[in-house]
Amino acid sequence: MFEKVLIANRGEIAIRVARTLKEMGIGSVAVYSEIDRDAPHVREADEAFLIGPAVPAESYLNIPKIIEAAKEAGAKAIHPGYGFLAENADFARACDEAGIVFIGPPPEAIESMGSKTRAREIMAEAGVPIVPGATEPAKDVEAAKQQAEDAGYPVACKAAGGGGGKGFRVAMTPDDLEEASEGAAREGEKFVSDDRVYVERYLEDPRHVEVQVLADSQGNVIHLGERDCSIQRRHQKVIEEAPGPRVDAEMRERIGKIATDAAAAVGYRGAGTVEGMQVGDEYFFLEMNTRVQVEHCVTEMVTGIDIVREQVLVAAGEPLSVGQDDVELRGHAIECRINAEAAHKKFAPAPGAITTYREPAGPGVRVDSGVEAGSEVTPMYDPMVAKLIVWDVDREHATRRMLRALGEYEVGGLTTLIPFHKAILATEQWANGETCRDLMEDRDWLKTTAPEQAAAPAEAEEGAELVARDYKVEVSGKLFDVKVIGEAAVGGAAPAAGAARPPKRERKSGGGASASSESLPSPLQGTVLKVAVEQGAEVSEGDLICVIEAMKMENEIAAHRSGKVTALNVSEGAAVSSGDVLAVIE
Repeated sequence: MFEKVLIANRGEIAIRVARTLKEMGIGSVAVYSEIDRDAPHVREADEAFLIGPAVPAESYLNIPKIIEAAKEAGAKAIHPGYGFLAENADFARACDEAGIVFIGPPPEAIESMGSKTRAREIMAEAGVPIVPGATEPAKDVEAAKQQAEDAGYPVACKAAGGGGGKGFRVAMTPDDLEEASEGAAREGEKFVSDDRVYVERYLEDPRHVEVQVLADSQGNVIHLGERDCSIQRRHQKVIEEAPGPRVDAEMRERIGKIATDAAAAVGYRGAGTVEGMQVGDEYFFLEMNTRVQVEHCVTEMVTGIDIVREQVLVAAGEPLSVGQDDVELRGHAIECRINAEAAHKKFAPAPGAITTYREPAGPGVRVDSGVEAGSEVTPMYDPMVAKLIVWDVDREHATRRMLRALGEYEVGGLTTLIPFHKAILATEQWANGETCRDLMEDRDWLKTTAPEQAAAPAEAEEGAELVARDYKVEVSGKLFDVKVIGEAAVGGAAPAAGAARPPKRERKSGGGASASSESLPSPLQGTVLKVAVEQGAEVSEGDLICVIEAMKMENEIAAHRSGKVTALNVSEGAAVSSGDVLAVIE
């Protein structure tokens, strides 16, 4: 067994891996970028090494730096977590060349499954059902059009090396195809350095059901049941659960065999996930993720199996600790991704500093987080704050437990998806086990998930500062919470304990765009990927103005009113800050 393992990642997954290593008696080594010097994952490990600036390409994606850190620390293995280099075959080979064990599948399996078209081809040859469509990338737009005609509209344009919702665009009609193909290629190039695109039929309201597989070097391949990940925004998951609410024992056995057959077909080793689309009783192979998944926790909760531990055992040459007959699903688990996003603003990224932080607890509650009070969720990385996972005897009880836990969760100073999670888990659609796709695309419903804001106090005299003080008041033996808002004490005395200063009221227009405002401000900080209009152009309300990338997501910024673009203050590749005026429409 390894004496020391380097974790080539950050945040909650780095802490998750470090905890299992500690339980196994293995030393852990963290790596960090300059912006992550004080991050909790650095303290969690036994050792830590600086590997570069905040930009991922110069730190967490810097293969030579990570290999160098592993050698200096004397680590005999590297766990890549998820994201960054987790599915990079070149990284796996670099580890092997350096005499370091890569805790993951062989590079050949990563390449086979990393190319979505090659994976589809292999699965088709192995008799695994695939979504109708191409098994090779389109050479150009004309080829993509032919692939679309063969598959039948609507179609999905997908980056050949994409995953996690990256490089995925839908074309409902032939008129949409060129734009969809361009967007998929752009994201593929940006996130996986591969702009090749292929086309497959778009299934409009399927269930996204995936199967967890484990395989060792002795030829044992098992599955741990399924997870349902149908609640998504922009084809990226926000809520996951296990087992699937529409999967019965017969289907579980059938899709489990599909998953283990898929893993065996590429000589897989370690933990992996076969993703598929469930349409009624039909199940189609979608892709295979050659790493531990973000949502692996719900499978751990219903099986009692530590998936990271199995990864380490397999990498050390040992057999799986369990066989297929040992796997039993008990109860129901749900995971909510607590992201720094504003669901009421079309899930716009909402980076910022965390002022106060309190995690829920109690029976059946697990929190995998990588932050604390004082941490900052930066635009440089993923918007995830934490993962909240609960378990109970069945889906109904697990839902009640999740709602209770969400009510206990406090993340001060930051907009998160907690209000959204509370809202959607209380709907009839969720209770009925539906995909909730109608709600996820309903802008009016999403607006109802806006965080509650304290009512603005009456304005004080010019120059006077208002403060809010919280008190506990006992009346007839019953305790009440009371907020008193008034002018600050003369002489600038500090507010009493529990006091909070409300934001000063602006006396001028600005901030959010409205139909009466000519200026269109940026709702977030990021990089301009595309500018869709020219100065002087006539636009209608809702027309695309530009696309801003932030926290690994592309955000389409639309015109807030109809009129003429009299000023255009952005260009492709430029950086923008929240509140910057992107355009003026008169």
